Amino acid sequence: MVDTFLAQTTHLVFAAIWAGSVFYVAFVVLPLARDGEFNSTKPLEVISGKLTMISRVSALVLLLSGGHLAGTRYTTERLVETTNGQLVILMVVLWLVLAALVEVGAKRFESGLNGKKLREPAANALGLYRLAAVVAIALLVVAGAITTNLAAVV
Repeated sequence: MVDTFLAQTTHLVFAAIWAGSVFYVAFVVLPLARDGEFNSTKPLEVISGKLTMISRVSALVLLLSGGHLAGTRYTTERLVETTNGQLVILMVVLWLVLAALVEVGAKRFESGLNGKKLREPAANALGLYRLAAVVAIALLVVAGAITTNLAAVV
């Protein structure tokens, strides 16, 4: 019971940190960079590096904690045949999409910053990060549906 509580709490905290970080970069940092509000690439390089680190650590923690939770709650049949199981599968797919979007967005953004440009790399990465933010919010919604056992209510 304690292991489930710790795994679920850790899972949700890291999901929230990851989602919030991606959302902040997508809707605050990159628009400011695109609009020329930064005087140097250094803060943007640091922000991008920190987001990449948060993304990778969160992805690993979510894999481990989610794997533990799925392993203790679901059989293969329950994953495929129940609504909550299908939501878990959806969560894994969204998790993979979010990780990929952040990695590709960071590479696109950082390659432009390496050329000492500010506005263009931000504009080029903005769409990917905004899509990543939507995926991150979808992950939280799916997590809420699983956590509250919405399938039993509907």
